Amino acid sequence: MSGTTSGTTSGTTSGADAVHAGVAALPEVQVVVAHQARATLRVGDVFLKVDPDRAGIDAEVAAMASVPVPTPRVLWRRHPVLALERVPGTALGTFGHPSPVGPAAWTAAGAALRAVHETPSPVPASAGPADRLAQRLEDACEWILAHEAVPADVLERNRELARLVLRPAPPAFTHGDLQPDHVFVDDDHVTGIIDWSSAGPGDPVLDVAVLTLGHPEHLDDVAAGYGGDVHLDVVRAWWSYRSLTAIPWLAEHGFGSPETFPETAVLLAGGR
Repeated sequence: MSGTTSGTTSGTTSGADAVHAGVAALPEVQVVVAHQARATLRVGDVFLKVDPDRAGIDAEVAAMASVPVPTPRVLWRRHPVLALERVPGTALGTFGHPSPVGPAAWTAAGAALRAVHETPSPVPASAGPADRLAQRLEDACEWILAHEAVPADVLERNRELARLVLRPAPPAFTHGDLQPDHVFVDDDHVTGIIDWSSAGPGDPVLDVAVLTLGHPEHLDDVAAGYGGDVHLDVVRAWWSYRSLTAIPWLAEHGFGSPETFPETAVLLAGGR
């Protein structure tokens, strides 16, 4: 009886140890971003994008396939999940924090961005973008004023500056949300550009602005890599526009209070 008990206990313990060892070896599930529209999870070297918008996922995959820059490899798709392989390298930076890489990496990002903008768009440009931009700006400013997110004089100064983005501009194929933590580099070479869910025809200066928002010290580096004319006054106008329109969205999607947002700091600094 005791032998049976001893054998059973020993076997159970060994099995439990094996199970615990296996569990300990499994990668953690990390929530990269989650809000009402979509979520992104990381499991080891795999990123899982959960998005019920099938057309949006189709467009993102098409965008990644069309551009001449490194993008995440699609591992598999099963609606509403898109599985992407992690790209190597270090992100250029994070909005609101110093960049961990030097000027040459930002110059390389500018060159890669120029290649994206020279890509023929896989989807046609839509009509009336200026009208939609103007309405979005006014809606955001009304929200900010009603919630007293920034002082009224700061709001008006940035609103006037932001209206410059409503100028007529020939569209190009754009990333649409080129935050510095969406661009990865290694040894001053771009190794991957991620998150193409907003890609499509648009103002190419917007990509330059989003990339350098919160990192104005690297605007000249990006412009040097981009080549040609980069309208710096329009870049700064997009900094104000992006910050103004982001604040209501972030607040309404549970990202905290406006006074904690880096976008608010940009507005208080006068769009810099």
